[in-house]
Amino acid sequence: MTDPRDDISMRGAADMPRSATISVIVPAYNGDRVLGSCLEPLARMLGDHEIAEIIVVDDGSTDASAWVATQGGAKVMPSGGRLGPGGARNRGASVASGDVLWFVDADVVVHPDAARVLRDVLARSDAAAVFGTYDEFPAATNFLSQYKNLAHRHHHVHAEREAETFWAGCGAVRAGAFRRIGGFDAERYREPSIEDIELGIRLRRHGYRILIEPELQSRHLKEWRLAGLLRTDIVQRAYPWAELMREHRLPPTLNVGIGERLRAGLAWALACAIAAFLVRSLAGWWVAALFGAAIAVNLPLFSLFRRVNGTLFALGAIAFHQFHYLYASAAFVACRLGWTPGRSRPSTTSTSA
Repeated sequence: MTDPRDDISMRGAADMPRSATISVIVPAYNGDRVLGSCLEPLARMLGDHEIAEIIVVDDGSTDASAWVATQGGAKVMPSGGRLGPGGARNRGASVASGDVLWFVDADVVVHPDAARVLRDVLARSDAAAVFGTYDEFPAATNFLSQYKNLAHRHHHVHAEREAETFWAGCGAVRAGAFRRIGGFDAERYREPSIEDIELGIRLRRHGYRILIEPELQSRHLKEWRLAGLLRTDIVQRAYPWAELMREHRLPPTLNVGIGERLRAGLAWALACAIAAFLVRSLAGWWVAALFGAAIAVNLPLFSLFRRVNGTLFALGAIAFHQFHYLYASAAFVACRLGWTPGRSRPSTTSTSA
């Protein structure tokens, strides 16, 4: 068997010149309202020869996504039927000519310097894949959208630079490595799920490095609502992640470190204290103390919330973050014990987490 490190995608900066070509692949399903904004900075990069091509894979859309993509300067490739984001990305990769496959979700707007940042990272390292993060300015202004996107940014910015998984919202893989491992598992993940996480796990198992680059930034256009957020976190994330860990016997600390486990435990303690206070069996200062502790152990996240949206938002967001720990940890444990959530129909809009 060929050692993956012998592949051109693993030979480091000397074999990844700054002139290496980049193909951008955008999976789109009924995303005509956001796709134009997504393509605008990419079209400028194409005009400046920073990228070689933009491929929009129209994944069975019933709206004007294909027309918007054409007007935005992209090559449009029909998927031939609803494949899901993983399958659509694979379809785009099959015709891409670039040395690097840069995946960008249809509701993501990359920063103007993103291609330069991506090229610099790949030129100075032997990493097979790199992904970035959302910026501090989510497009949607409602509470849940601000909370979700800022929390996502915090997680990526404060994570170890050497990643064990991958994120396809704005992430790139060297074409040789991507094709060697067989791309996304489109048969298993036909809806938006953890297909990018699973791809990252296979990259690592083949000996490839994955980097997080906080300077590779983008803005998320998605407007989160409670029902969609819960469905995404539980059905599309927690359940398949627990299933993947069980199937491959992955260590429990792979995606959830000891710090996050302690924070989840504190959230449960706070919930129990609130319940006890409501039945008048516990003094209110216990609730206040535990909430203060929750702020303390999440201080960098609280500081981000406060800096972007002020103190009141930060307090509310940290409170909701405790709720997130409750339902996410409960769903994860339930899935590990064998619970299988019901599957519902795919969303009718282009989404990314």
